[in-house]
Amino acid sequence: MSQSPKILSVEELPTSDAKWITLKKIHWSDPDGKQRTWECAERTTRGSSGIDAVAILAVLRSETNAFPPSTVIIEQFRPPVGKFVVELPAGLIDGGESPETTAIRELEEETGFKGTKILESSPLLVCDPGMTTANMKLVAVDVPFPDKLEMSAQKLEPGEYITARIVELPKLAAELREYEKKGFVVDARLSHYASGYEMAERLRQTKL
Repeated sequence: MSQSPKILSVEELPTSDAKWITLKKIHWSDPDGKQRTWECAERTTRGSSGIDAVAILAVLRSETNAFPPSTVIIEQFRPPVGKFVVELPAGLIDGGESPETTAIRELEEETGFKGTKILESSPLLVCDPGMTTANMKLVAVDVPFPDKLEMSAQKLEPGEYITARIVELPKLAAELREYEKKGFVVDARLSHYASGYEMAERLRQTKL
């Protein structure tokens, strides 16, 4: 019988015991020439590409217009915040992979959907530049269907517990607001995209 995930305890982690991240102290000079210091976290898994990860915007569409343009979002428990988080599918870039190859692979693993081509790949993006050196790319992937939407089986790795959900793009922002009411936390990248989509549509319908 499955159980709800929960935080059992939290303790200090010596840097020497950390497997995936390390802490750095940065010495820098501000515009007035004053020397300052900054503390940040850094991934130890970054490969030769210089890019840590990708977030994936899957564009699900019907070639017969059997359903509105949609996307897939995922729900998973994130121990650092102690809550379920609503996110875009995402993943770390394996050695020798391009961000675009990672996007196709991770989308199928986490959601079961097979992307056919890359619609757009963003410039290098930073995630929380005041806290970490982590960076990423946002990759939009085309997922066409001949007619009606068909769900596919996920290909999760052991220890991954991810729920995939399909949301119509025009309804995404409203759906994320409902998640907040249910106690979920929404990832900032997903929220920003949904808010921008909603605002663009509102401006399109409004005479300025």
